[in-house]
Amino acid sequence: MLPFIRSDLAQFTAYKPHPSSDTAAAIPVQLDRLDTNESPHDLPPELKEKLAWTYQQVIETNRYPDGGHETLKEAIAKYVNDSASLTSSVFTAANISVGNGSDELIRSLLIATCLRGEGSVLVANPTFSMYGILAKTLGIPVVTVDRNPDNFEIDLKSAQSAIEETQNPPIRVVFVVHPNSPTGNGLTAAELSWLRSLGEQILVVIDEAYFEFSQTTLVSELAQRSNWIVLRTFSKAFRLAALRVGYCVAHPQAIAILEKVRLPYNLPSFSIAAALAAMQNSHLLLAAIPPTLDERDKLIELLSPHPALKISKSAANFIFLRLQANNSDTENATLKTLHQTLKVNGTLVREISGGLRITIGTSDENARTISRIKAALANLKL
Repeated sequence: MLPFIRSDLAQFTAYKPHPSSDTAAAIPVQLDRLDTNESPHDLPPELKEKLAWTYQQVIETNRYPDGGHETLKEAIAKYVNDSASLTSSVFTAANISVGNGSDELIRSLLIATCLRGEGSVLVANPTFSMYGILAKTLGIPVVTVDRNPDNFEIDLKSAQSAIEETQNPPIRVVFVVHPNSPTGNGLTAAELSWLRSLGEQILVVIDEAYFEFSQTTLVSELAQRSNWIVLRTFSKAFRLAALRVGYCVAHPQAIAILEKVRLPYNLPSFSIAAALAAMQNSHLLLAAIPPTLDERDKLIELLSPHPALKISKSAANFIFLRLQANNSDTENATLKTLHQTLKVNGTLVREISGGLRITIGTSDENARTISRIKAALANLKL
């Protein structure tokens, strides 16, 4: 370890993106990339052509990008109002902050709330790993509680005890995903009631990365809850994963704080242009959502009858598949074998939290995935 590096960083493992750059070289087949919850569809050609024209004719690469994002924030605010079916323009640009992916916004929230020993964060595992990873890289303690292994609901008794008992430093941020990743379940009435009961000294971060698939949002509650923030992303339904654009919706005072701690010029000009184009063409891009949900339901329907599998209901663009087993060691070994077999045969899925998270792909990709899973299970005599 280099002597000038923080000693605790030696214990950390860097986040490894999926798929890693060496995966394709190691597998001599065409890959179905169903491991990162991206859209299986690229931008439509006509939209790409418009963006190419923008890059050639409008964007000046020698100039810094728009650091205030006002036009984009106004477009996002309109979309948030419209998609929540709000009768008036509840949200304006003052309610929006834009980040280099949701990861930057998460990091900014942690900087604004918990640094200098002022707070710790609470997460319910399994969930999106970056909350804990980003907190730890900033030296912020992470308190974890479990979920019900059958339906993945948060253990609310443990969560409340953690809030009451964690004092040095106290919990300042609670992260939840709605619907959760990797398990696909939305927040229940009991979980929402608990979140509403938390005091104003605790920031509640509700990650709605999969809102366009679940069509369930909590933004309508933000006007009454200044300690709630909703995160969203352009990486999933809007097909802009390569361009890294995320946003959050919150009380203007919270947004003003985030603007203080975010990096200047945090989004490249082309990313801003692409996100604005996505807002202007949202109906075109979101037309792929119903077929994706149909494919998801078909995947669940065709795999659920297999006696070796447990598949959770999902409100997102992925499913979470586990194995039925009496012995956890046997189950883990079999899961790893299944994961590796799928990879060798050309289907990349994410092995995580005792299961496989499978992104919904195209109809052909999904058909191959079903066939490969069934063949692998047959070879395993399951």
